[in-house]
Amino acid sequence: MSTSPIALPRKLVKRVQRTTVAKAIELASRLGYAARGLVYLGLGSIVLLAALDLTPRAKGAKGMLRAWAEWPLGWALIGGIGVGLAGFAAWRFLQAVFDADRHGRSPKAWAVRIGQAVSGLIYGGLALSAFELLDELEDVREVDEEQTVHHTAGAVLGLPYGDTLLIAAGLAVVAFGIGNVIQGLVQDFSKRLDCDDRICRRVVPLAKVGYGARGLASLPLGVFLVMAGLQARAAEARGWGGALQAVERQPFGSWALGLVATGLIAFGLFGLVEARYRRIRPPPELTP
Repeated sequence: MSTSPIALPRKLVKRVQRTTVAKAIELASRLGYAARGLVYLGLGSIVLLAALDLTPRAKGAKGMLRAWAEWPLGWALIGGIGVGLAGFAAWRFLQAVFDADRHGRSPKAWAVRIGQAVSGLIYGGLALSAFELLDELEDVREVDEEQTVHHTAGAVLGLPYGDTLLIAAGLAVVAFGIGNVIQGLVQDFSKRLDCDDRICRRVVPLAKVGYGARGLASLPLGVFLVMAGLQARAAEARGWGGALQAVERQPFGSWALGLVATGLIAFGLFGLVEARYRRIRPPPELTP
């Protein structure tokens, strides 16, 4: 059975379109993993400096972006990070909605996909913060991260059942932290990577340490949100930087902060590894 001359170009055009869409999704995703890695490298470095008393206090992601804004060409770094995080948020959306990682429809799979959707919202919000900073670099020093958190918590408390919403948000953050710790202990991260055994053996420990540290660093944040809801006081809420500062004030807090910082740096390095070796399979629905 012969193929008509017109059908051949159409098939070729469709193949080119599939390849172009797939490559675009893969590129955006890899840039996103790299941007996330740089964010955690920056966070871990600032937390480590705070643990060593070389900087006044630990900072969250937004505070770190503001610190970068003071660097020469900091606007270029922040803009690149913003673009990368936007790409990562889009990839998280594809993972959650179209099941790009082929998790399936089991209860565990739906839990993973919901987590990916929440992750997409968080990194999308951070990307938006980066773009907003580019418009107001001259006012960067005037913004206080903890005041922003208190204002947001106060707005939530002003809603019907606002205290319950804050408690639920805090419990969700605690669950996220515990989930990350469990992932660090039991997850086989080599399944996510397209690399040989020698490279995987070297980089998987970064993921295990990094996920565990990110989970532990998230727990105080969740606890403060729960306390803010229980006491109906916005001042009890903390950003990530504020939560880590509270840890630092405890006995042996500097040692604990140093360990968390090392783990966050490991997570950032693994993000750069994922940018290179992560298995990325665009959803077939988007590559017809």
